[in-house]
Amino acid sequence: TVQGSHGKRMPDLKREDIIAKQGNERVVVTQWTPATGENGGTALYILIDEASDTSLGGLLDDVRAFIQAQPGTTLVGVGYMSNATVRIAQDLTNDHGKAAQALRLPLGNPGAYGSPYLSLADLVKRWPDDTGRRQVLLITDGVDRFRGHYTRLSALSPSPDLDTASSVCQQAGIVVHSIYARGTGRRSRNIWIVTGGQNGIGRLAGETGGEVFFLGYENPPSFKGYLDQLQAILDNQYWLGFEMKPGKKGELRSVEIDTEISGIDISSANGVYVPAAR
Repeated sequence: TVQGSHGKRMPDLKREDIIAKQGNERVVVTQWTPATGENGGTALYILIDEASDTSLGGLLDDVRAFIQAQPGTTLVGVGYMSNATVRIAQDLTNDHGKAAQALRLPLGNPGAYGSPYLSLADLVKRWPDDTGRRQVLLITDGVDRFRGHYTRLSALSPSPDLDTASSVCQQAGIVVHSIYARGTGRRSRNIWIVTGGQNGIGRLAGETGGEVFFLGYENPPSFKGYLDQLQAILDNQYWLGFEMKPGKKGELRSVEIDTEISGIDISSANGVYVPAAR
């Protein structure tokens, strides 16, 4: 994703302006194509945490409007996270009206294995084959209720399932964005637990090349501002290709993307999956 820093107008970037590095070694950039038109196909899953407080219902109209505004090249799916899995309310479809109608109030109950990270990893395993961009929007407080991180020290420690979710998303080329939504129950009033949850979804977004949105520890009056920013992100994405020498086995390798052009903010996943040598 490329955007002008501090709201400035973004200059045009060419392939030769992009720098890709593996460690200290610069690799050859082979492709730099705007994800628009025939290259703009997108598969977007919107996942809502069942542990979210039911007051979230007043904000779902903003999400419905966001879904309805997607271009015809975007497939939208809707799912609900609980019990370490995702209940699909609507499979990926270009019938945006149908996807918008699939939104409902969360149950306010995380289930026995309440972890948004386990749920996300479960969805990645079942992701259908497609050739477009892969995006996820999580609506959650980020709290891993399954692992029971409820003391001050453990609440601020990252969930081990966060590492798993981040790795599988990077390997599958899935960009994860998150909107913080207040959870239900007394733990959602514990500042350490809530802070740990926000840190978790922030790290997940950062490592996969996405964005996280929150305003303090409560739900905002509207999601519209967040969703407008997310739309700007989706509208300014590129396909990037570069050469890496494969090893004896497939592996996730760290990669850093940058440019020497000033006034540019580039966000990308921390890693890329390199298949084994043939």
